[in-house]
Amino acid sequence: MNVALWIVAGLLAIAYVAGGGFKLILPKEKIVGFGPSARWAEDFSAGSVKAIGAVEVLGGLGLILPAALGIAPVLVPLAALGLVVVMIGAAITRIRRREFGYLMADLVYLALAGFVAWGRFGPESFTG
Repeated sequence: MNVALWIVAGLLAIAYVAGGGFKLILPKEKIVGFGPSARWAEDFSAGSVKAIGAVEVLGGLGLILPAALGIAPVLVPLAALGLVVVMIGAAITRIRRREFGYLMADLVYLALAGFVAWGRFGPESFTG
């Protein structure tokens, strides 16, 4: 179980740091131009898109670094819980925009982040 949690957390960390990093670096107009899956950014200000990117980068780093460095590993499940909240917001945005085709990907990320939060708060906690 511990290995599965590390693998899922690692893959999520890569996805969130990369995706959030793009949101931080690129202007909103370029993000919207990536295609239909990124048109959600039309509903948000440029500052909000940057804030979402920052939260994703911090959440992605929080999935790995605290445990890997042995500094406050309790932050791992908290980071995962924060990413669950981000993905709930993403799912709500998809539903409001009627982008049901892209909703499934958001729900998968939500479930994976929820798995890490559950596993690190419970059976494979770093504090127990």
